[in-house]
Amino acid sequence: MKTLKTTQELAAFCTAAAQYPYVTVDTEFLRERTYYSKLCLVQLAVPSSDEDSAVLVDPLADGLSLEPLYELFRNESVVKVFHAARQDLEIFWVDAGVFPTPLFDTQVAAMVCGFGEQVGYETLVRKICKEGVDKTSRFTDWSRRPLTEAQKTYALADVTHLRNIYEHLAGELKKTQRDHWVAEELRILTRSETYDIRPEEAWRRVKTRTNSAKFLAVVRELAQFREAYAQENNVPRSRVFKDDALIELASTKPKTPSDLGGSRLLLREGRKGAIADGILAAVKRGVNCPQDQLPKIDNSRDKLKVNPALADLLRVLLKSKTESAGVAAKLIASSADLDQIAAGEREVPAMSGWRFEVFGEDALKLCEGKIALAAKGQAVQVVSL
Repeated sequence: MKTLKTTQELAAFCTAAAQYPYVTVDTEFLRERTYYSKLCLVQLAVPSSDEDSAVLVDPLADGLSLEPLYELFRNESVVKVFHAARQDLEIFWVDAGVFPTPLFDTQVAAMVCGFGEQVGYETLVRKICKEGVDKTSRFTDWSRRPLTEAQKTYALADVTHLRNIYEHLAGELKKTQRDHWVAEELRILTRSETYDIRPEEAWRRVKTRTNSAKFLAVVRELAQFREAYAQENNVPRSRVFKDDALIELASTKPKTPSDLGGSRLLLREGRKGAIADGILAAVKRGVNCPQDQLPKIDNSRDKLKVNPALADLLRVLLKSKTESAGVAAKLIASSADLDQIAAGEREVPAMSGWRFEVFGEDALKLCEGKIALAAKGQAVQVVSL
């Protein structure tokens, strides 16, 4: 198995790969000790039986530039095939501001081909390739050199099996005419805002037990400081302070370094230096936040007047539609989405795109009394009124 360690070797492979209709791609990375993923290995394969049709690329090799790979990513005549591409795409976007185009994600394709929600790579290898995957090297340290033969074998298998998986799923999509379903889902993966985390919005991910605007103002400032500090210093946000410590700090509202010393949950590093200064400044900003700048709480869902009988009928319709379409129900609509529809809301994912074709159109007709549901044996039928 070949490992590319120079820019020239990578450029030669990418030039050859540009002559094929697709290339399969995977990465190995570490993120336990950093905010941004550290890229440790890239695996590439083209649809060929040649010995060098699948290669490893060592991004940690001295002097190697990934620009030839990014040039291949920009080549719209070659489909770039990934499985569960989100984290891979984030790496390439952060590193070079590039998205592989056109993109094919076998996890997304498998969901619309009836393999269930967020199906794993090993499952697809077993069901489509009729083989197993040795996962013993999965959680090894990919930054250590030299790589073992077991690591290399494991890494290459991720892109060699992917060729058969892609060809099978692409064939199924063409047969069922669901290509546009996948394309619609992938547009989300190739939007820059999917990966651009804004520190000022970080507070929305913190789970709290209160909706007090004054309390949330402190949470917002603490979360913004933590996110900005973690990004700037490339450390995990949990290394700055964890969510439970953030909630504690928002509750106790420390004013001095000695106040921080009384925290039960704050890490030792957070009680001194730049982190301690940042915490105290954030708490002060939150406490002194003007009334007109307090966080706005979205209580619209709490005020929904849900018709429970209609919500139950929508659940029956969803189950019937997804079973006949061969897709996971959660991929179409969540329980909360169904409650929103039953309350008269229409700004939900199920009411647009391919989801509207499968479920949304009949859901709308059910709400308007234009159709009814009838049981026939083990099946549920839609009856026009």
